[in-house]
Amino acid sequence: MRDTQALAGFLAELRYSDIPASVLDRTEDLFLDWLGSALASQGSHPIPLFERYAERMGPSSGRARVLTSGRRTSPYFAALVNGAASHLVEQDDLHNSSVLHPATVVFSAVLAAAQDLGKSGQELLLAAVAGYEAGIRVGEFLGRSHYRIFHTTATVGTLAAAVGVGKLMAFDREQFVNLLGSAGTQAAGLWEFLRDAADSKQLHTAKAAADGLLAAYLTADGLTGARNMLEGEQGLAAGMSRDADPARLSDRLGTRWALAETSFKFHASCRHTHPAADALLQLMQREGLAHGDIAEVVTRVHQGALDVLGRVSTPTTVHQAKFSMGTVLGLIAVHGRAQLLEFRDLALSDPQVAAFRDKVRMQLDPEVDAAYPARWLGRVEVRGVDGRTFSAAIDQPKGDPGNTLSRAELEAKFQRLLAYAGQRSADEGRVLIERVWQLRDAQSLADLH
Repeated sequence: MRDTQALAGFLAELRYSDIPASVLDRTEDLFLDWLGSALASQGSHPIPLFERYAERMGPSSGRARVLTSGRRTSPYFAALVNGAASHLVEQDDLHNSSVLHPATVVFSAVLAAAQDLGKSGQELLLAAVAGYEAGIRVGEFLGRSHYRIFHTTATVGTLAAAVGVGKLMAFDREQFVNLLGSAGTQAAGLWEFLRDAADSKQLHTAKAAADGLLAAYLTADGLTGARNMLEGEQGLAAGMSRDADPARLSDRLGTRWALAETSFKFHASCRHTHPAADALLQLMQREGLAHGDIAEVVTRVHQGALDVLGRVSTPTTVHQAKFSMGTVLGLIAVHGRAQLLEFRDLALSDPQVAAFRDKVRMQLDPEVDAAYPARWLGRVEVRGVDGRTFSAAIDQPKGDPGNTLSRAELEAKFQRLLAYAGQRSADEGRVLIERVWQLRDAQSLADLH
């Protein structure tokens, strides 16, 4: 329990003034990226289902906003819908070594609570940093074995969201211990949905954001939780991991800013496909190859990619196509891009993409697997129709901290996300971008939507 206590103490004592300016800048970058991901899902299945549920079960008014509809409601239902919305188009961020998508759960809960509680932009940024720092460390603590069965963003995401809201409420160490207990006992989310092209991934992040918020509000009123939820003999690690490492919970607290290690998504697909997509694109450009010149592609991958992507052979929905290595590489090879429009218009209907998909296979690579999850390496081998062979290697996929997106690139991505939904103009997008870049000066977040 020592490491849990250390984490809770750090969270309680963290102040805005403790956070380096570069980390605050990165938090704003991540917020813009999350906001675009949420707004891109307007009108897309299954988000209207979540909106209708919130309208039916939630209040008809409130201080928190549903981003996709602009409707006011309670913070719980705003977090629920925004959590679902921001994880739909597969453009939200990812932290490599925890295999956690922090933004979709942390910002969904923290913005809803900040609007409800009348908090400022600085308070939101502080809360978000706390949620990221805790969530990433809990994900690393649970290890690789957890991710094989459990969707980490669903399970760990519940705790990350709870911590963010708890920080908005200025919890002390004891409250954070109770909060981790109440959030952890709700943690759930399994990968089986991928086999059926089911909509569960959005339910996972919706519930994680909302249930984390619920845990924080109840803790503020005095609800107690298990004191050793993470490390206890019947706690999270005991039930959900075979390789848990408690030391990861307190790893360099206050000196290592894990939030700054988070990657942006460039391609609109599962992050496990990105290293191979970048490597294939580099190889084809370097060798002057067209898709018709290629007879076979072998992607050398880590076990986590096989565990997740191996569940999808022939995709039947656009979302499932984003978890098909062959489809992603088919879009890259045939069209040079695997962005939102390519998935929507071509992933399932283009016979050339389908033909290329059948040329692709994944193979476990010891070097790539040993580096994962700290590093996501891209290795591809190509055999041409003329018998020649080629290979390419990517050590830092586009979007990783060492190969990150600039603010100009993030703004361009944000505008692409808005254009995909078709609900807001470029001028409206620019207004939102400027509001985010001035987030730390905002006294109110009430009208941010």
